[in-house]
Amino acid sequence: MIETPAAVMISRELARRVDFLSLGTNDLSQYTLAMDRQNPLLRNKYNDHHPAVLRMIRMVVEAGHAEHKRVCICGELAADTALTEEFLKMGVDCLSVVPACILPVRKALRQVDLSEDEKDEK
Repeated sequence: MIETPAAVMISRELARRVDFLSLGTNDLSQYTLAMDRQNPLLRNKYNDHHPAVLRMIRMVVEAGHAEHKRVCICGELAADTALTEEFLKMGVDCLSVVPACILPVRKALRQVDLSEDEKDEK
């Protein structure tokens, strides 16, 4: 489980020793933003879509893939359909969501067309 900024920074080394990497986005977001996600006083300031959080996710995906390992996302962000397309573009291999979120995430996955991105890479 990659749940801290420190684990992100050594994720390539970790990937060499494991079968896959899983990003725990709840804790990773909280520790990256240095905010208690459950504190009601911070609710309006807490942003798990923060560019730093998304950049860390991308770093882990790149590190895992460099070592030929699958990278999965779990936690609330995995079910956030506003990020589904971005996660696919990053190369995330799987999303682990609670049963109630399976259908909305499946719908979001089906709506993503990565063929334009593949053309841009060529």
